Amino acid sequence: MQSKYIFNPRKLLLLVLIGAVGFTGCKKFLDINQNPNNPDTADPTLLLPTVEAAVSQIVGNGYQVFGGIWSQYWTQSPTASQYRTIDQYNLANTAFDRNWLTLYRSALINAQIIINNNTVAGVEYTKGIAYILKAYATQLTTDGFGDIPLGQALQGATFISPQYQSQQSVYDSIFVFIDKGVGLLKTPTATNPGAQDMIFQGGLAQWIAFANTLKLRAYLRIAYIDPAKAQAGIQALYATNPTFVTADATIKYTTIGGNENPLYNEMVALNRVQNLVASKTVVSAFIRNADVRRFKFYDLLKDSTEITSIPQGNYLNSPIKLVSPPSALVGGNSTNTSSATAPVKLISATESLFLQAEAVARGWAPNGGDLETLIKNGVNASFVATGLAIADGTNYYAAAPDGHTAFVAATTVEAKVQVIITQKYYAMCGFQGFEAWSEWRRTGYPTFFVKSIASLLGGLKAPLRFLYPNTELTTNANYPGTQPLSVNVWWGKNLQFTQ
Repeated sequence: MQSKYIFNPRKLLLLVLIGAVGFTGCKKFLDINQNPNNPDTADPTLLLPTVEAAVSQIVGNGYQVFGGIWSQYWTQSPTASQYRTIDQYNLANTAFDRNWLTLYRSALINAQIIINNNTVAGVEYTKGIAYILKAYATQLTTDGFGDIPLGQALQGATFISPQYQSQQSVYDSIFVFIDKGVGLLKTPTATNPGAQDMIFQGGLAQWIAFANTLKLRAYLRIAYIDPAKAQAGIQALYATNPTFVTADATIKYTTIGGNENPLYNEMVALNRVQNLVASKTVVSAFIRNADVRRFKFYDLLKDSTEITSIPQGNYLNSPIKLVSPPSALVGGNSTNTSSATAPVKLISATESLFLQAEAVARGWAPNGGDLETLIKNGVNASFVATGLAIADGTNYYAAAPDGHTAFVAATTVEAKVQVIITQKYYAMCGFQGFEAWSEWRRTGYPTFFVKSIASLLGGLKAPLRFLYPNTELTTNANYPGTQPLSVNVWWGKNLQFTQ
């Protein structure tokens, strides 16, 4: 089976999901029909939507569920059971097969096919976008799994059992991919992919801003493990007078079958059972800060004036059985058809501002702007994205204990970073669960995460990585062995829960 050359973008999301599941029967790392070294002569722009749809499928569903639960926005409903093992931190390797296969077979390999195509003239823009998407998908893969196959994995049947590369070297490749992509986007004359680009509709300036923001995200990810490289990279980026994402980079969805938000699409496949509900961890923090966004991220139960939540993982013993679900705004309400049109945010405007704020806080962004203004703008962007007003964000930040008060009390760089990441965490609720979990693994912020009541990890151990999929264990002779969930990836901190 292959995911190549799906010509109608409106049908892509369903087809990518079906294709990823179908790949589980393959006996080799690559299906022979998907050899990046032998690209067909079809226009690469016709393959671009497949890559974008695959990435969106991962961010909006596969990674979103793990990230949403492990960042303690959501927990398993007491009246259902689909995600109990995630709340238990008790997962088999097979739980990660679909994410791995979608990333490699539908995203990375198809991006490489676009890049390798030398038979169609004038497609430099499409190749540039493919390089940037390759960088994005590579970061998704390595941030979840750590060391991964990369160079050999994208060379088709040449390497049936591709070697794993260290996460450090994978990150070096991410920066190279971004630079190559931006260089191609600056080609004087090339064919614009237009509507085949479902993210920016061929907007090259938007893609360059996206690439710059992705590079900033990647450099900040290694800020603790390799601060010298992170600082040098960010300073070099700012020396180019870069543009950054100012509007959410999303794929938009419809209510037509196969084109719905991928999380909602899966809930429909699960007979609209409401598995995901509000976690007390974040709801308590929202209430403590008088943050009205909670009424946008979650739905009130009938006759209730407050979001109903339960402690993380307390699905078996909770006296409360009816719990507030994630709202349709984030695509998380299984019985509200408006969930179908919720966007998947690859990089949000609010994330972009908080990334810039951290670069300024660390002193790595010459002329990067005023620090607290960037934080305030990040907060306000989140409020606007939920349908609230800038004034609501301004009032919240001025009064919230984790807002201006915390900023004034932050007298060190690290304390300022804590304020930034905590505000970023609140802003990402329901939309960017995996990114919020990754930032917690990197920084340890916010500091109020608790061990799931259902945890089977033992002690205060926390989930800090994904397990390698069963497909690797059974088919790749160079499989390096399974690392426990509680062992962080290269760039992460050695974290445990404190309670």
